[in-house]
Amino acid sequence: MSLIVKICGLSTRETLDTAIDAGADMVGFVFFPPSPRHLSLETARELGRQVSRRAAKVALTVDADDATLANIVEALQPDLLQLHGKETVARLRDIKQAFGLPVMKVIAVEAPADLAGLPGYAAVADRILFDARAPKDATRPGGLGAVFDWQVLENLDLKLPFMVSGGLNAENVAEAVRATRAGGVDVSSGVERAPGVKDPEMIRAFIRAARSSEELMVR
Repeated sequence: MSLIVKICGLSTRETLDTAIDAGADMVGFVFFPPSPRHLSLETARELGRQVSRRAAKVALTVDADDATLANIVEALQPDLLQLHGKETVARLRDIKQAFGLPVMKVIAVEAPADLAGLPGYAAVADRILFDARAPKDATRPGGLGAVFDWQVLENLDLKLPFMVSGGLNAENVAEAVRATRAGGVDVSSGVERAPGVKDPEMIRAFIRAARSSEELMVR
């Protein structure tokens, strides 16, 4: 199975087209006001139309209530909901039932103990995303450019598809894939020249590096 590459936090027509044209499988849109990548529903609607069916649209939310999710789903028409907060297993189940969409649960990782709740989430989620645990004083749970210890996932026995994120960039993505054997990679701050400002050439470089790592894994 080929590596899934996701570019998250897209907010302009130019960078969205760059990501898709360069071969991104998933494009992520952030709906969380504290984030510099937060989108209005109007912008999300416009960008969602621009994606058409060229890539999978992912809506990133953090502990959003049903009304918020309903507005996002109506505007973006996402293919996948990325739940980046403290959502419980029961909440995941309720969201899937209410909206009829696959969900990707983000697991914050710093130490092996952080994987304790993984079996419960894996029983409900359609995909898992492992991200670096944010500092206690952080205003948002991700997109901070922090790398976690990939060795935590070294002996992971997970039948569910999973991705890794957290401080990835064109220089380290190949090592991340090699170390974790992940089926996908997710980048946001690693392709930005300033918080929330994506750089087209950095996007292209990241996707090239991710695809090169995929070729190495096949060998």
